[in-house]
Amino acid sequence: MIMNQIILTPETEDIIKAHSLGTFPNECCGFFFGSGQGSIKKVTQVMPVTNAKDGDQRRRFLIDPFDYMKAEQFALEHKLDFLGIYHSHPLHPAIPSEHDRSQALPAFSYIITSVRADEVTALTSWQLNDERQFEQESVRTETRIKS
Repeated sequence: MIMNQIILTPETEDIIKAHSLGTFPNECCGFFFGSGQGSIKKVTQVMPVTNAKDGDQRRRFLIDPFDYMKAEQFALEHKLDFLGIYHSHPLHPAIPSEHDRSQALPAFSYIITSVRADEVTALTSWQLNDERQFEQESVRTETRIKS
């Protein structure tokens, strides 16, 4: 079985991590875009959104349907593939919960960060298989070009 691979640019990784830290102790959420050829997805754009969950946002996130529409429009306008959704798990491992699984869409990848007040301790990615179970994807970040 071939493991899917997510490739982040240094900039997209920085945005996801900064959003995760900036919303701590609440969960953050957002979308990511790029190009997907077979089992390899390269993330070139990230769109942070506001967690629309009413009540306790430390353990749940909700994305407003209007934000989904904006993300789809962004992908179309920029000729990008809409690759998936990211969110954070404050003070919890970067593995999907049962709630995450029940809400997931099959074609998307799901990047999850594990975050503490002062650092992101893990960044993982997951995708549903044909049995609606999450399988972990390999994640790597391109080398930052030094100027």
